[in-house]
Amino acid sequence: MSKGINRKGQSISAHDRVYRGLRNQIMFGQLDPGQALTLRGIGASFGVSITPVRESVQRLVAEGALAMSTSGRVSTPQLTNERIEELSALRSLIEVELASRALPRAHLALIERLKAINGMVGTAISEYDPVSYIRTNLEFHRTLYLRAQAPAMLAMAETVWLQLGPTMRALYGRLQRKEPPYFHKLILAALAAGDEPSLKLAIRSDVTQSLRMLTN
Repeated sequence: MSKGINRKGQSISAHDRVYRGLRNQIMFGQLDPGQALTLRGIGASFGVSITPVRESVQRLVAEGALAMSTSGRVSTPQLTNERIEELSALRSLIEVELASRALPRAHLALIERLKAINGMVGTAISEYDPVSYIRTNLEFHRTLYLRAQAPAMLAMAETVWLQLGPTMRALYGRLQRKEPPYFHKLILAALAAGDEPSLKLAIRSDVTQSLRMLTN
C-alpha cells in the first residue's frame, strides 16, 4: 500500500489519506447533498488504487457520512426533515454538555483564540466562501470543546458534524450571512463571565437555530 508523509514526517497509509481527505470534504461541505461518487473517481482524485478507496468508503458509510444503495451506488447523504431534526437535537445535547465541561478551563488565552477564529469565520463570510465558513465555524466549536477533556463525547459530536456537512453547505446559501454568527458573541461573553446558564443557552441556540431553516 502506498504511503505519504504527514506534517510531522510520519508515514500515512493510502487508506488513511483517502479517508481523512474524503472525510474533510464531506464535513466541510465540499460535496453537495445527494452527490454521487465513484470509487474510480475518488481514486483518481487522490492518486491511489481502488482498494484503499473501497476501505475508506466502507468506513465512511459505517459512520453515516456516505450512503450506499443495494446496487453499490455511493453518494453523500440527502437528509429528510426528520433526520435533520434528530441530528440537530443530538448536536444540542452533546455540545451543550461539552461546553459546560469546558467552562471551568476556559482561560483568557482560550477566549482570545476563539475570538481569532471567529474573525476567520467573518473573513470567510465576507469572501462568500462556504467551505471556509463551515471549516472555521466547526473549528470555533471544536477548540472550545477540546477543553472539556471528554474525547469520546467530542468524537460523537464530530460524527454528527460529518453527517451534516453537505446539508450545512446547502443551508449556507439560504442564510445569506454578512457577519459571524450572532450566538458566537454570546458564547464568548458567557465564557468571559463564567456564566454557565448563558453559555448553555447560547450553544443550544447556535447549533439548532440555523438547521431549523432547512425543515421549514
